[in-house]
Amino acid sequence: MWFSWDTELGRDVTVEPNVVFGPGVRVADRVTIHGFSHLEGATVATGAELGPYARLRPGADIGEGAKVGNFVEIKKATLGKGAKANHLSYIGDAEVGAGANIGAGTITCNYDGYFKYKTVIGERAFIGSNSALIAPVRIGADAIVAAGSAVSRDVADGELRMVRAEQLVKPGWADRFHEAMRKKKAEKKG
Repeated sequence: MWFSWDTELGRDVTVEPNVVFGPGVRVADRVTIHGFSHLEGATVATGAELGPYARLRPGADIGEGAKVGNFVEIKKATLGKGAKANHLSYIGDAEVGAGANIGAGTITCNYDGYFKYKTVIGERAFIGSNSALIAPVRIGADAIVAAGSAVSRDVADGELRMVRAEQLVKPGWADRFHEAMRKKKAEKKG
């Protein structure tokens, strides 16, 4: 473990090996921080669980009993009480409501090359895996965003939003492609 001069840890906090605490970290009671996590400028409430390999950047505010899992990065964002982002996600410039679930591979697209924008996710919302939330956008309470969606418009409370292209099936296409490429490669060698 590596602590900054100003690291504050509450009571009964478990910190596993190879955790780095940069400046400005405040951790409340009964928090578990799994190995190889990195925290700086972050606040973590009672009973939260982080990592392994969690990355909390400045402005990360993790609510009571919230979960930030492996390879999740939180920057200038609030995770409400009991909210979960369990794996492989980026949550930046965002507000995530209590009890919301962020699926694996979700990103908040917060920067357009000039300005940063905010994403707001309501209480108990469910964000399916591999979703892109293109800020500024608001996802309502109890809403569901289907896996693989790229959401650029607000989603109402209790609404399902699915943003996917229609699946196209071309039987035999891959076989013909492979045959043509193998033939082309053989001609190039010969």
